[in-house]
Amino acid sequence: MKQYRREEKRERKRERRGDDSDPSSSSSDASFLFDPKELRLQREQALLTARRSPVLGRQREYERIRYPHVYDAYAEATKTSAFVGGAKMLLPEGIKRDNNKMFEEVVIPPNEPMPIGFEEKPVYIAELDEIGQLVFTGMKRLNRIQSIVFETAYNTNENMLICAPTGAGKTNIAMLTVLHEIRQHLQPGGVIRKDEFKIVYVAPMKALAAEMTNYFSKRLEPLGIIVRELTGDMQLTKGEILRTQMLVTTPEKWDVVTRKSVGDVALSQIVRLLILDEVHLLHEDRGPVLESLVARTLRQVESTQSMIRILGLSATLPNYLDVASFLHVNPYIGLFYFDSRFRPVPLGQSFVGIKTTNKVQQLHDMEEVCYEKVLEQIRAGHQVMVFVHARNSTVRTAMSLIEMAKNRGESMLFLPDQGPDYGQCEKQVQRSRNKQLQEMFPSGFGIHHAGMLRSDRNLMENLFSRGYLKVLVCTATLAWGVNLPAHAVIIKGTQIYDAKRGTLVDLGILDVMQIFGRAGRPQFDKYGEGTIITTHDKLSHYLTLLTQQNPIESQFLESLADNLNAEVALGTVTNVEEAVKWLSYTYLYVRMRANPLAYGINHKAYQMDPGLELYRKELVVESGRKLDKARMIRFEERTGYFSSTDLGRTASHFYIRYNTIETFNELFDAQKTEADILSIVSKAEEFEQVKVREEEMEELEQLLLNYCELPVAGGVENGYGKINILLQSYIGRGEVDSFSLISDLSYVAQNAARIVRALFEIALRKRWPAMTYRLLNLCKVIDKRLWGWANPLRQFSVLPGSVLSKLEEKKLTIDKLKDMRKDEIGHMLHHVNIGLKVKQCVHQIPSILMEASIQPITRTVLRVRLTIMPDFRWNDQVHGSVGEPWWLWVEDPINDHIYHSEYFLLQKKQVVAGEPQQVVFTIPIFEPMPSQYYIRAISDRWLGAEAVCIINFQHLILPERHPPHTELLDLQPLPVTALGNREYESLYKFTHFNPIQTQIFHTLYHTDTNVLLGAPTGSGKTVAAEMAIFRVFNKYPGAKVVYIAPLKALVRERIEDWKIRIEEKLGKKVVELTGDVTPDMRAIGQADLIVTTPEKWDGVSRSWQNRSYVQKVAILIIDEIHLLGEDRGPVLEVIVSRTNFISSHTNKSVRVVGLSTALANARDLADWLGIRQMGLFNFRPSVRPVPLEVHIQGFPGQHYCPRMASMNKPVFQAIRSHSPAKPVLIFVSSRRQTRLTALDLIAFLATEDDPKQWLHQDEREMTDIIATVRESNLKLTLAFGIGMHHAGLHERDRKTVEELFVNCKIQVLIATSTLAWGVNFPAHLVIVKGTEYYDGKTRRYVDYPITDVLQMMGRAGRPQFDDQGKAVILVHDIKKDFYKKFLYEPFPVESSLLGVLSDHLNAEIAAGTITSKQDAMDYITWTYFFRRLVMNPSYYNLEDISHDSINKYLSNLVERSLRDLECSYCMEIQEDNRTIDPLTYGRIASYYYLKHQTIRMFRERLKAECSLQDLLLVLTDAEEYAELPVRHNEDQLNSELARRLPLEVNPHSYDSAHTKTHLLLQAHFSRAALPCSDYGTDTKTVLDNAIRICQAMLDVAANEGWLVTALSVCNLVQMIIQGRWLHDSSMLTLPHIEQHHLYLFRKWNPRRGAGGAGTWGYHGPIEGLPELIAACDGRESNFAAIVGEELQPSQVSQAWAFLSQLPVVEVGMSVKGWWEDSQEQSERPLPSTVPNIRDDKSWLTVHADQEYVLQVNLRRINMAGQKRRQDSRAAAPRFPKLKDEGWFLVLGEVEKRELLAVKRVGYVRSRNTVSIAFFTPEKTGRCIYTLYLLSDSYLGLDQQYDIHLNVTPASIRAQVNSEVADAVGDLALE
Repeated sequence: MKQYRREEKRERKRERRGDDSDPSSSSSDASFLFDPKELRLQREQALLTARRSPVLGRQREYERIRYPHVYDAYAEATKTSAFVGGAKMLLPEGIKRDNNKMFEEVVIPPNEPMPIGFEEKPVYIAELDEIGQLVFTGMKRLNRIQSIVFETAYNTNENMLICAPTGAGKTNIAMLTVLHEIRQHLQPGGVIRKDEFKIVYVAPMKALAAEMTNYFSKRLEPLGIIVRELTGDMQLTKGEILRTQMLVTTPEKWDVVTRKSVGDVALSQIVRLLILDEVHLLHEDRGPVLESLVARTLRQVESTQSMIRILGLSATLPNYLDVASFLHVNPYIGLFYFDSRFRPVPLGQSFVGIKTTNKVQQLHDMEEVCYEKVLEQIRAGHQVMVFVHARNSTVRTAMSLIEMAKNRGESMLFLPDQGPDYGQCEKQVQRSRNKQLQEMFPSGFGIHHAGMLRSDRNLMENLFSRGYLKVLVCTATLAWGVNLPAHAVIIKGTQIYDAKRGTLVDLGILDVMQIFGRAGRPQFDKYGEGTIITTHDKLSHYLTLLTQQNPIESQFLESLADNLNAEVALGTVTNVEEAVKWLSYTYLYVRMRANPLAYGINHKAYQMDPGLELYRKELVVESGRKLDKARMIRFEERTGYFSSTDLGRTASHFYIRYNTIETFNELFDAQKTEADILSIVSKAEEFEQVKVREEEMEELEQLLLNYCELPVAGGVENGYGKINILLQSYIGRGEVDSFSLISDLSYVAQNAARIVRALFEIALRKRWPAMTYRLLNLCKVIDKRLWGWANPLRQFSVLPGSVLSKLEEKKLTIDKLKDMRKDEIGHMLHHVNIGLKVKQCVHQIPSILMEASIQPITRTVLRVRLTIMPDFRWNDQVHGSVGEPWWLWVEDPINDHIYHSEYFLLQKKQVVAGEPQQVVFTIPIFEPMPSQYYIRAISDRWLGAEAVCIINFQHLILPERHPPHTELLDLQPLPVTALGNREYESLYKFTHFNPIQTQIFHTLYHTDTNVLLGAPTGSGKTVAAEMAIFRVFNKYPGAKVVYIAPLKALVRERIEDWKIRIEEKLGKKVVELTGDVTPDMRAIGQADLIVTTPEKWDGVSRSWQNRSYVQKVAILIIDEIHLLGEDRGPVLEVIVSRTNFISSHTNKSVRVVGLSTALANARDLADWLGIRQMGLFNFRPSVRPVPLEVHIQGFPGQHYCPRMASMNKPVFQAIRSHSPAKPVLIFVSSRRQTRLTALDLIAFLATEDDPKQWLHQDEREMTDIIATVRESNLKLTLAFGIGMHHAGLHERDRKTVEELFVNCKIQVLIATSTLAWGVNFPAHLVIVKGTEYYDGKTRRYVDYPITDVLQMMGRAGRPQFDDQGKAVILVHDIKKDFYKKFLYEPFPVESSLLGVLSDHLNAEIAAGTITSKQDAMDYITWTYFFRRLVMNPSYYNLEDISHDSINKYLSNLVERSLRDLECSYCMEIQEDNRTIDPLTYGRIASYYYLKHQTIRMFRERLKAECSLQDLLLVLTDAEEYAELPVRHNEDQLNSELARRLPLEVNPHSYDSAHTKTHLLLQAHFSRAALPCSDYGTDTKTVLDNAIRICQAMLDVAANEGWLVTALSVCNLVQMIIQGRWLHDSSMLTLPHIEQHHLYLFRKWNPRRGAGGAGTWGYHGPIEGLPELIAACDGRESNFAAIVGEELQPSQVSQAWAFLSQLPVVEVGMSVKGWWEDSQEQSERPLPSTVPNIRDDKSWLTVHADQEYVLQVNLRRINMAGQKRRQDSRAAAPRFPKLKDEGWFLVLGEVEKRELLAVKRVGYVRSRNTVSIAFFTPEKTGRCIYTLYLLSDSYLGLDQQYDIHLNVTPASIRAQVNSEVADAVGDLALE
């Protein structure tokens, strides 16, 4: 050191000399090449060195590496010649020692500060960018250390480790990195994307976390960044976490959060910066937590390739290089080490070791020395803080110091200086309740500890900082939590009580440093002083610690098992190999390699295994065995695989130690009482350290007597007895006095709650009802600190204690109180006014009413539908603002078993609105049937909030047993030639039919019987359908075949296949008939094969009497007929029933062929289809052409998203083990899930050796394909060989993905569940990831229908390539049993016709097939519903199956449905109460395929004059839109969308489907940007239905004769087709023309054109499309002249193509009819424009009250430029379907706002004549009728013409003639 100092002085002199001398001398210096900078560098080179190597090591002495930012004087001292080794030498120079018989003292003088280097420039805040200036307001510049690290912290993304003395301003360094992160998410315009990042600051103590939260909040407020504390004390809800950008948390809390949240994307996935404060804690017991956090984060960085920056802050520690390599810091860039010379205020330290060993003497001597030291400082005029280690000893020490001062007569020195506001302070002290404070203050002493009131603590801090207290005696919390410096600090005694260990331990080095950090006030002092008074034996310990000579080691081994279990439960470690890799990320690994001996690794082992692979493996296997023994994981040693168990997951989530779990395994069973449970909890390892001390005995006895309600095992003398007593005292709110018991009590309370929760989960998983109930109650008892038998009202703090005691005395239960009035309650309690409060509280206790209905599905499975009605008042202060959590389970009291359990949240919305919540689940049932089960619902938070509902089995009738399956016969496979037709044979690529096809061939191809074929997916049912089709082609050449498939996608697939095979090769006409494609009648008339969806065919065949082609159908093939049981099943029922009905009326039998998966109750289906034994083939599920092996895995977790995320790793492993190179299909429930799953799989691939192993194509070719893809996520996933497939993709992208997958270019395809039905590409492995989807209508997750899951599994196994298929099904663990059952045995199909019976009856009534109630009854007997009603009566709530009961049941059903229809104005029942007459409204509903509720709403809400806004509301409230999905969190998207749209919607209904429809339509008209791709497809769904509903609205308006409403509806249709508002300029419907282009048309002036511009046809201003058409005069060049300056040529031609296609229609009118003066019917023309109203010639004379016919001649004037073929399609780029151009003709009388007639006209080719019949008015005189010609496709092309009539008196003759003519005409028609 000395050498170095001399060197430095010389250097300085030299510098000075150089500066003073003249320029010439400096040049001469230069000739010596004496560059001070270089010298300095050399010297720093010598200074900065790396780790100390052993002195007498055999290794060669290597030159230490220099790192640029390491300022370590100590390391350089070890290199001087004086350094011989030996610990004594290692103390800095200038040391003084004082040794007397009482104590030994070592004094280390303060260091000189480090001289400022050449490169150092302070960073001024003014030089920072705007954000930096905002945050650092009030500061001028950064301090020295901050300036050195500034560049790296503020402008790079490097990981950093900063070691600096306390008080060096590390917090601001953290702030610099925070700002760097924020700046990365700054958008132009100064907007911060707050949803893209999270910053986590991990602070070691709660007190510190709170301080940091305040600091960062204040600083970051100007940027709008929200900082929240997330610790044991401060829980945050998920929503709050989402809205927060920076979280300050403790290591344990963050560990728990990341343990759970593998998929809580909201959190761990978007953490971008992790700041670890006080990293040197690695040395302490809490080190392992930090290690596991960092290891987890680093592995996440590597696997997800996401950038997470780690910043470590620590005090000065010796082996900083180890810590740096552990944090993955690059030592050349991110490692900063500042030694004590960088303290802002240098620190002098003195160590005093008291020599005596006698305890009492020791205390006395300590007091003495302490007083001496304090006095010394006071004399020098400084303030002192004395730190002691227990709350009660603060007072003791202060008092004894005052005492000694008095005895020695030195108390004058301690008196405070009388400042100006001293008196005021005195008053404040007098006000304090704390007696000791008042006594001490006059002597100049104060105390401070966490047990004092907040106000008293603040007062003390305030007085000390103002100098009114000379000595402050405090506990260490002051050093951590409050930044209050003093010139001198004294640590008196180093023994501190640790509740966790239950003994006195040495004060940790951290605490010492933190306390010493408070010495020296930066503004006032030149140096600070720290003194530590300890016993002599500990002196050297603290000396070495404080002069940093012991490297910090890892403590990870002790908690290896627990941390391993956490990683296994998380799913990040699944086998030994991964665990070994995981260990390499820990600090343990770094230290084991540096210092193997300390970790028990001998030298030889280390040489053999330098990477310590084998040693790590040993550690892992050993821990694995331990955990396996405790049943926390399953560990197969042979394969090395770990799999997590429920117990292990519970332990990980609740942070329970491995030993505790072992204790539970041993002691815990289903029969324990509450007392037993408490004693089990007390024996947990968490409490092992707590000791019983002599001095606490009697207090514990007192507590035992006063507060312990349950017997205490172990009594007072045992540790676990003490825990039990403390826990019960905590619950009973007992008062505890002694200091050690207080800290023990809070320790017990914190841990017990967690442990009991864990036990609750364990009991629930073991399915023990009584135990689960007990434990849940106990959890609440501990949370609320109330015994279970106390009155539940004690949970409200607003009620005074006296009232509560009275309630308990009078035994007033909650139910009694609910029934009493508030004044009654008041009188009972002798406190009248409190009645109201009590009453309010009673109604705020959550309570629910439950009602269960059961339906047997099979003889062993029941479906339970539970309706839960909230029955309490919501109050945000009491219940929060989200929801109340409940647990629900079904228990069998006799067998003591839980059959089903789930957790549900009662949403605030539901409680406020009082709407019921539905929960549906299945439970097993056994024969003989039990008498009853209980359903229990228990609140998760509230004592006394529970409900029970009994399921009674008395009247349950189980369904019939199912008949056996058809056996597959062992037949010789039939060759294709059996078809006997060369053309048919050529359609097949194979030569022989498969066994199933062989067995059914004869029946299908050679007979006409109805057939039902039930066979597993993939057994070639399509070929079976083709056989039946060929038979019709052979036998009945003129007849039609109808093939019905349940989804449009399936129809498309069949069409694409059959268009080629049947239409091109066989020459038969194939027609597609779906909602998207509606061919004209001619095409349908000529078709041989119609492929359609159920709804469409139902709509078409409803009016079968007048559609000849429906009667020509010879065969109806229904694919997937097992869908009868699903929502759309009723339509299939109706179609088949109607087909049977038609064939019985026309005496022409129609063959029905049903295809389905294997069925349980095929016989019923067959009976209903009229099939005898001959046509029924129902094979087993196992007769698949490719055998299937199924694996079902259950996953725990109440919440859907995290559960889905926890499935990603198992998905990856399933692919690795079952199908590493063959195609894989993964089904997920939503589009969002396709994306998340794909990204997670990519993350797992990234850690593999070959991350692109699933891409089986040249990367360059793939890159070209990716370039054509639109969807950005898809671009990323395809590169890794993963495809995504869902309805939100663009058509082209979908095709690309399908092509790639079918041709095996990509190996994995992640698809939404619709794909299972829609597209037939099988894969080797199918994974069903989760079996629930979010149902927007009920706003919760519901199960897929079992048929869907079977369909998905059916995609596994490719008949051409695989000899077996694999299916892996990942389900919620509570549903595992259910799926196990039904995936192997088929699921029975029940009817769901009941729900929609009314609509189908209405259709038949409107068609005239049902004319009386008896007809309706007969109609029902045709249905499948009737078949099942008899077979499974309980399912449909039928009591028994006697003839009368069934009759009564059906007639009630019919009555109910007919009443509904009558209320909806669809039909009326005649006087005789039997006959039924259809009404217009019913016909409208049936014709447009609307639900009767919609029509009822039209009838009730449409008025004579509705504005467009009103109509839009009516349209979107149609029942048809109730099914539109509102997915998870879409209510937020809706509210954001609503802000950007013109019309207001009800702000409380953002989660309603109708509101969403309204918003989507508005967005369609406004062409607003939609928040996500899902909304695009949703809009398509909305538009698909809109036209049909609008047409019905038009019919309703016309029926009522409302002119204004009718015209508005026509306008609404135009808006929907064109996607613009009516009030927008109609020019905006041109492609590429936007609002800002309109000026082009306004300013256009034809006269500016070249030469002959005057020849253009139209000269006025252009306001709308007609003027524009006229102005362009059919020439594109004219149009280009108008818009050319704003649009590209290609855009101009697109706009022109649209414009030139617009119809220009000329209208001519005449009136036909009888006039008095003419003998026959005559036609009189009408002028289209009336030149002069006064001219009589303009008025047409007609007779009053007589029918005339208005003949309208429409002529389309084709524009010159249009040489296109006559195409009837309208140009509607914004409308998803093809639309034919058409017109509405409306005749009305404007005066009376009355509509007389409306007529729809199709496409006008060249000319069209339309007749409209109308009656003339009854009263004579002149009147004007108006004819409107409205386009049904375009805005702005409407025309209107006035018809002037002069009404003369009625003529009998003309009237009779016109009536006779009508009659004759009618005869001719018939």
